[in-house]
Amino acid sequence: MSEDNQTEDKPKTPPMKLSVHPDSEHFDVDVLQRGVGIRFKGRTRTDIEEYDISEGWVRVQAGKTVDRNGKPLTLKLNGPVEAWYEDLGENPPVAKAD
Repeated sequence: MSEDNQTEDKPKTPPMKLSVHPDSEHFDVDVLQRGVGIRFKGRTRTDIEEYDISEGWVRVQAGKTVDRNGKPLTLKLNGPVEAWYEDLGENPPVAKAD
């Protein structure tokens, strides 16, 4: 089976909401394994913990600070969010708010 046939049955753009935390309802290991690129306010970011494209926000970890349960504290930042699959090569389809 060629590589093109393998990607035809996969979605071309990432979901509108995604989280890297397994206890979140928006966690999807298959999507994360494909690799998701995130652009926030025109800048490519690699430190995003969670995003929501339609509402226009991302969550980033607040330094090394953790809560009493050992989970990282996050900051919610508002602005335009774009996401794409990194495995689709150059100029992949981008999911963004309309």
